[in-house]
Amino acid sequence: MADAKGPLHGIRVLDLTKVLAGPFCTMILADLGAEVIKIERPGVGDDSRFFTPFIKGQSAYFININRGKKSIVINLKNPKGKELFLKLVEKADVVVENFKPGTMEKLGLSYDMLKKVNPRIIYASISGFGQYGPYRDRLAYDLIAQAMGGIMSITGWPETPPTRVGTAIADILAGLYCCIAILAALRAREVTGEGQRIDVAMVDSVMAACEAYNEMWLVEKKIPTRIGNRYEFVYPYDSFKAKDGWVVIGVGNDDMWKRFCNAIGKPELINHENFNTNEKRVKNHREVRKVVEEWTTKRNVSEIVRTLLKHKIPCAPIYSMRDVCEDEHIAKIREMVVEITQPGVGKVKIVGSPIKITPSTCKVRGPAPLLGQHTKEVLKEILGLHDEEIEKLKQEGIIHY
Repeated sequence: MADAKGPLHGIRVLDLTKVLAGPFCTMILADLGAEVIKIERPGVGDDSRFFTPFIKGQSAYFININRGKKSIVINLKNPKGKELFLKLVEKADVVVENFKPGTMEKLGLSYDMLKKVNPRIIYASISGFGQYGPYRDRLAYDLIAQAMGGIMSITGWPETPPTRVGTAIADILAGLYCCIAILAALRAREVTGEGQRIDVAMVDSVMAACEAYNEMWLVEKKIPTRIGNRYEFVYPYDSFKAKDGWVVIGVGNDDMWKRFCNAIGKPELINHENFNTNEKRVKNHREVRKVVEEWTTKRNVSEIVRTLLKHKIPCAPIYSMRDVCEDEHIAKIREMVVEITQPGVGKVKIVGSPIKITPSTCKVRGPAPLLGQHTKEVLKEILGLHDEEIEKLKQEGIIHY
């Protein structure tokens, strides 16, 4: 029987983050069943509330990344606001922040301070360059982390400038790594009874994701260059022109090469002296590409995919966002497009969770919050404040709802 509450049910997260890296991390925690309380600044809240595209005045960007969370508004610069936050820390498991390093210390909310209030607290920070080192105070966005993490230098075509990966991959990777670290810290706390300090840098996350390209320099002192869709270590593993578009084909080993040659009606290429090992195919990739495109350019994408899949060769059409969002297997059966009812908007389609876990569940657990929607609820249910106390705090500008 499925656990509808999720494996992180009972874990309370105080989310001080905004835009993407931090909210992506806490989105995963919320999908896994944690209670995520998003603490936003008075007046405007998370910057991404103003990101396009909009639906009935609300940001679809914000809705997608902040689904299933609660929102409270507290002025952390006010001593009474800080006091409220520290009381919440007493009753929380995790704090996540992605301010510029040093900001939490200036607010009097450093890890050392929070640890005194709650020794079991797990305190996670995401920043551009980390909490220490000479680059610590540099401002950073995804673009900066992609540039200095190395990934832009290997993305694009030989004749083009260094290219940004299409999505904000530095933010996404940092959010993923931070989520993994939080889960590890929760497990460690079961043994030690103590919390942990987590420090994740976006630039570190990008570098770590560059896999063997780092090793090309570290081992061979070779600087990797941009090679388009080709893969440096396996071939054919590339995009190829078809009669009516483009297709990607991945031949991952020598046995697969044999099947590929048979699939395209060229069995004589199996033992060709320039192609009979992966190492040779990588070295002679231009020649291999000519052979492959001699076959693909005479056929439609659908025929290529059908033929190669029949021979157990990984291949695929190159989908647009429309294609992937309307694909029966991906969008519907795998539930990667789900529908929620968003307050003030109505029915909205957003991206589902890629994590499928049984008998527990990882799923979208509700809509995104309106700014300050849960302030009163959280202060009453968690801190036990009375209506009169809450109203006074509102009148003083310390909270908003």
